[in-house]
Amino acid sequence: MHSGSCLCGAVHYEFDGDVGPLVFCHCSRCRKAQGGALAAVVPVATSTFRITAGVESLGDYVAPSGLHRRFCRNCGSPIFTSRENLPDVVRVRVGTLAITVKLFVAPIAGTPSSYTSVVITFVP
Repeated sequence: MHSGSCLCGAVHYEFDGDVGPLVFCHCSRCRKAQGGALAAVVPVATSTFRITAGVESLGDYVAPSGLHRRFCRNCGSPIFTSRENLPDVVRVRVGTLAITVKLFVAPIAGTPSSYTSVVITFVP
């Protein structure tokens, strides 16, 4: 089982199963919603995902496409997204997980110095 929460601790969740694969989205909507260059998410089966505390603190922004962006109303942390046309999956924001995410970033030989290879490991 894995768990996580928002920044202020009002909203807590948990889910069963493995973490991964890690997905980076850099579309303009995700960049704006995340406030950064990309959104890092992991897909999780809806059937294993549970809000364990703070459901009353969850906000829900619904885009015209049917994408629901769930966030903490107190601190603004984006927590997860879901799509009306994909009801079996939620996408959990990696930064809200209560696990260590180890990154190893290295230059790719023969490419400009701005190109990198990233190896990501999740440590419970």
